[in-house]
Amino acid sequence: MCRGNRPSTCLQQAVVSSTKKQDTRFTLTDDKLSTFTVNITSLTQQDSGSYLCGVHTNKSLDVFSAVHLEVKENTCCDNSTRFQSYEGGSVSFTCSYESRYQNNLKYMCRGNHPSTCLQQAVVSSTKKQDTRFTLTDDKLSTFTVNITSLTQQDSGSYLCGVHTNTGLDVFSAVDLEIKEWCCVKSNKLRGSVGHPLTMQCPYPPQHGTNRKFLCKGDLHRNCTDMMTDTRFTLLDNVSTSSFLVMVSELEAGDSGTYWCGSDSQWSFGNYTNIQLSVGVAAFNAVVFIVPAVLVFVLIFVMVIVYKYKCHKGKATEDVETTQQQHKAGD
Repeated sequence: MCRGNRPSTCLQQAVVSSTKKQDTRFTLTDDKLSTFTVNITSLTQQDSGSYLCGVHTNKSLDVFSAVHLEVKENTCCDNSTRFQSYEGGSVSFTCSYESRYQNNLKYMCRGNHPSTCLQQAVVSSTKKQDTRFTLTDDKLSTFTVNITSLTQQDSGSYLCGVHTNTGLDVFSAVDLEIKEWCCVKSNKLRGSVGHPLTMQCPYPPQHGTNRKFLCKGDLHRNCTDMMTDTRFTLLDNVSTSSFLVMVSELEAGDSGTYWCGSDSQWSFGNYTNIQLSVGVAAFNAVVFIVPAVLVFVLIFVMVIVYKYKCHKGKATEDVETTQQQHKAGD
């Protein structure tokens, strides 16, 4: 085999033959029946072009067949589908393919390099390397890849691949962005023991028909549903995309972090975090403060009265002494 399309110089410029090779990337295998095969590895853009397969004869004219090779850039694709989700959540990619490939191998790999995608597939229709990845093929025109327990490291490019027998698999590109889980806003509320309290929870409009709930815990994925507590009542208003949770009588133990829930999977969307502080009611403090003040006032009054009486008694004694002295003088 030689590069180009000039038969007259092909044998002299052959890159590989059944007896020698000039380029270690080229390998020629002859079945000694009717065909020989040339394999080229580590392809580059420079390998694109025309080639001639030649068979040398004892006549002046060798036998040739022409081959044209196009080496595509090892990236894919012109367009990619973007997905977003939150840490700890899940995401599903839907990958389309032509119906003629319904029985072919389907797979997904990380990155954007078609040449090594199959070898580095994280999941395929026959195996999986990561238990968080699941591939489901409808055997019609689409297959779906689901990823659970998402982390920041899952962000990046992916390729959906369909294996073919032509040497060029069919790909579609996906870009995934994993955001740090957060809520649309964080509210701080204060309440008093024994008093009622109302919490307002907005939610994304697309969650209108979802079950609403309020849960308590430092982490949204490991919190306790508070709607089992009879003190908590939930009223949903779909028209305003919000719900209210009313607590009939607060307890000291109600302090903590609450999450407004409108999606049990906590998938991509907007949520609200509430920090609740529960203190002792003001009038309860007065109950203890007032007696102390009264005791202080009472003691103060008693001291004043005592001093007054002592002063008055002394004054009376002085008057009596003076009168007795006058009588004695007389």
